[in-house]
Amino acid sequence: MLKKSILITIAITFLIIATLIGSSIYTLYSKKEISVDPKLKEISGIEFDKQKRLWAINDGGNEPKLYRLNKDGSIAKEILVENAKNIDWEDMTQNKFGHFFLGDFGNNKNDRRWLTIYKIENPIDIKTDITQAEIIKFTYPEMDGSPIKPNNRNFDLEAFVALGRHLYLFTKNRTEPFDGITKVYKVGDHAANFKAELIDSFKTCTTLEKLCWITSAALSPDRKKLVLLDSTSIWLFENFEGDKFFSGDVSKIDLGIVTQKEAVTFFDDNTIVFTDEEFKGIGGNAYFIKLDEANKTVVKRVKVTPKITNASTK
Repeated sequence: MLKKSILITIAITFLIIATLIGSSIYTLYSKKEISVDPKLKEISGIEFDKQKRLWAINDGGNEPKLYRLNKDGSIAKEILVENAKNIDWEDMTQNKFGHFFLGDFGNNKNDRRWLTIYKIENPIDIKTDITQAEIIKFTYPEMDGSPIKPNNRNFDLEAFVALGRHLYLFTKNRTEPFDGITKVYKVGDHAANFKAELIDSFKTCTTLEKLCWITSAALSPDRKKLVLLDSTSIWLFENFEGDKFFSGDVSKIDLGIVTQKEAVTFFDDNTIVFTDEEFKGIGGNAYFIKLDEANKTVVKRVKVTPKITNASTK
């Protein structure tokens, strides 16, 4: 009788696990819009041009190219950035003028002292399949050449946005033990050598680095919403002031199963697009989320104090 009870318990446990996995898979794949061309197996950054056509880049070790995707996910056009190298391209962003920025700043071992961002025209204005980039260089003042201690390995980078005349860089935390903090640095958006300025930080989680280290970032076209991407979630920041991104409301959107989610952008102020890399037949897709329909978990809500006006009396 006891043996039968144990078997029933095991069966129920497996059923619960299977149900949870199935629900998690549905959470992700219900948002799938297209499968991405296999040539972009290591897709690491995406952005829309002025005609709302999707462009993408590959991770390090691939050609220094941008790829425009058709609506079915196939590649429509390739543009070579001929004065660039793809050491470790990790994200792509766009300023209000339409310039694209390509971040060659992956730093897995925390040993790259000088990192690079390539600035190009909006791809719709590039008439050939070759272009030249303006080159932005930066370094972290904290990296003085001495070995980085395990608990300070927070100089990897896979996410950035453009706001005003600056670029804001969100670190991919590799500390041991993992403390879940993404740091925000600021550099200029024009060709020069910069010392990145540390301006803020935000803690995601401390459970497991591969679940909540930051792999991409995006600002909405109206510059009123910021999103940060990790392997399981989108972090949504709203009602912030200026570049104090973490000063306002914070919500979290569950993305279901863990896949290698590496790129996120906005299609419009209400629509987020993110992609994941293909691994053993899983992933390799672009997914769309409508913010007004998304199930959000509130992490922080800033209480707004109503202004009190003195009524005039006679």
